[in-house]
Amino acid sequence: MEIEGHRYSVPQNLVGLLLEARITAHAVELLHRGQRVAAHQRSAHKGGFTTVVAHLPAAHRAHLEWTPERLVHWGQSIGVATGRLVTRLIEERRHPEHGYRGCLGLLSLARRYGKERLEAASLIALELGTAKYVHVKAILVNERDKAAASTAPSWTSPPHEHVRGPAYYQ
Repeated sequence: MEIEGHRYSVPQNLVGLLLEARITAHAVELLHRGQRVAAHQRSAHKGGFTTVVAHLPAAHRAHLEWTPERLVHWGQSIGVATGRLVTRLIEERRHPEHGYRGCLGLLSLARRYGKERLEAASLIALELGTAKYVHVKAILVNERDKAAASTAPSWTSPPHEHVRGPAYYQ
């Protein structure tokens, strides 16, 4: 429930229902049909969140087991570029927790495509300036990481009289 630009949690089964709020200088009480269902310390932080863990759905509670350090460490175990990409995914969010889903999705790509390909795709994404799961996945699906791995040209022009060389332009 949003009050004065700050969001307060309520039990999941009450999300979307009509609630009443009692607001004092230091507390926010949320009521459903006259019964108190949540109580929070009041916050003046606009755009912030105050959440009671018990109010979260089970899937969201599972995310609480993750920390930015744990995700970055996992990314670094795949490779330097993947670690840097995970770090960017977390740092680009106002709240680091909002980047967890993207990080977990990114890291899960290693199961399907392998660590080497994920590392190569992460490097390409960083070179392109993007830190998004969908872009890394597209690189892997379209096998752009494999194309980048073969950097040696497959054909070179044979020397002939029409090739001037760098000395000509000096």
